[in-house]
Amino acid sequence: MADRHAITVAFRLPEEAEAAFQAAFDTTFLEGALPDDLAALEGAEALIVTPPIQVKVDVVKALPSSIRAVGTYSVGMDHLDVPAIKASGRAALFTPDVLTDAVADTAILLMLGATRRATESINLIRSGDWGGWHSRQLIGQGLAGKTFGVFGMGRIGLAAAVRARAFGMTIAYHNRRRLAPDVEDGARHIADADAFLAETDVLLLASPLTPDTHHFLNDRRIAMMRPTAVVLNVGRGDIIDDNALIPALQGGRIYAAGLDVLAGEPAFDLRYLNLPNVFMLPHIGSSTVETRVAMTEALIAGLKDVFAGRTPENAIP
Repeated sequence: MADRHAITVAFRLPEEAEAAFQAAFDTTFLEGALPDDLAALEGAEALIVTPPIQVKVDVVKALPSSIRAVGTYSVGMDHLDVPAIKASGRAALFTPDVLTDAVADTAILLMLGATRRATESINLIRSGDWGGWHSRQLIGQGLAGKTFGVFGMGRIGLAAAVRARAFGMTIAYHNRRRLAPDVEDGARHIADADAFLAETDVLLLASPLTPDTHHFLNDRRIAMMRPTAVVLNVGRGDIIDDNALIPALQGGRIYAAGLDVLAGEPAFDLRYLNLPNVFMLPHIGSSTVETRVAMTEALIAGLKDVFAGRTPENAIP
């Protein structure tokens, strides 16, 4: 139809999500990368990307003038040069809120996997070497009464905190600014990062990746933590300095880690594979059908606003 807007989605999605895009727009799907010659996108009015596809200033400058909006199929936006996109006169969109529950669920999966030694347990039973139950087998850590510390208490951190309370945990968090009391819901704000780490039993890294959070968890900060502490990461891989965390896990200075995101993924540090106290997932935090469709619907609504001359609710601030 002549009045249908054309968009390009630079990656593939579950069938339900692709069908939603196709019902709303004339949609072209790519296979997970931008074309070498961005002129091939001429005629598309929007470009949808997702990490790790980069839309930095050089890409923004090379985009055809037909593209009026760049959207990311994510909450994180470290793969975008948002100021460059906005300076080019284009709208910049993302998908807040709709993946909160799925990622928060994954944080709890990581916590249970790390504290209850899931990697070792899975390897033991799959190896065929399991000799049956005995009272000293694969003793892990309990959660009741422990402190669940959130670095980056945004939507995902708040949702994970609700889930952690169900395990009898108390909640602490470290943000640059304290949340309003009705938002923090009884969680304790610890303004000093070192003091926050010293009091945390399970550390959830849920912040965006920024210059300030890059390698937040480094040698000096790991030294502040208890040797019984567990590190979880659902934010971005580069919030952790692998060259600090891996030796700490090897040497017993950190009890365990649960990681859904990794620096350099998919080419992550292979030393993690030799650590039995690491429970790893391949960046599946938002990977539910419900979430994928909701993310798609959020971008569709935002694009419809852009094409109608309205300000989208999911414009990147």
